[in-house]
Amino acid sequence: MGIVGNLSPDQLQFFNSNGFLVIDSFCSPEEIDAMRNRMEQLLDDFDYSSTTSIFSTKNQQRTSDDYFYESAEKVSFFFEEKAFDDDGNLKQPKQLSINKVGHALHEAEPVFRRISCSEKMSGLLSSLGYRRPVIIQSMYIFKQPGIGGEVVPHQDNSFLYTEPQTCTGLWLALEDATIINGCLWAIPGSQKDGLVRRFVRDEKGVHFDRPFPPCDQKDFVPIEVKAGTLVVIHGDLIHQSFENQSSKSRHAYSLHVVDTNGCKWAQDNWSVDE
Repeated sequence: MGIVGNLSPDQLQFFNSNGFLVIDSFCSPEEIDAMRNRMEQLLDDFDYSSTTSIFSTKNQQRTSDDYFYESAEKVSFFFEEKAFDDDGNLKQPKQLSINKVGHALHEAEPVFRRISCSEKMSGLLSSLGYRRPVIIQSMYIFKQPGIGGEVVPHQDNSFLYTEPQTCTGLWLALEDATIINGCLWAIPGSQKDGLVRRFVRDEKGVHFDRPFPPCDQKDFVPIEVKAGTLVVIHGDLIHQSFENQSSKSRHAYSLHVVDTNGCKWAQDNWSVDE
């Protein structure tokens, strides 16, 4: 099912029907090694004494600080909720404590920019109907062994809203992702029901405009993939991942793209740099 250029009619049909598409062998082992090695260097150089920003999908108020806002144009580091003890000290080395690094790797780091702006990525977006695609954010996600946090059910369009809605998630596995170490789960076809809520920024701060409706866990299917696989995610697809309680990490590189052709960026999005 691998591709280099445009998607096949069967792939497009599967994506339109299910809201996601799995593309095997999208990146080579050499490309994966380059991204992982560069991230290892970035972590080695990271001085966490200057910040202890924690990322959580359960407590969104923790994402409302200036460090989070400014990360839209920088390479910033966010810790796992369970990385610290009661005294505020790391319980393990910093390399095993980070939740993610974002949100401008595709702009600031050449290794990640080469993948993000490659011909195969451009061909994929062209197949999906993008006229002037723009990468809004990029993240290196670690899903650390033992403490990798849960990502609750959500839709990407909630956070990166355009009129009309154009957000697509591109999730690249840098390690094998399995049920055991916290792979993606999705409700096939849920994108057809539309967007259920938005994450807005106003005079009250950042918050959701309404509760997320209950999800039946039996409707979710696991998306287990090998390293190098790309998962394409419709902006309205409901997806999640569970805590990683295993001894193996689940590294991934994630991009979110919107179309700037005839589309308006919502000024009350959390990121306002577009």
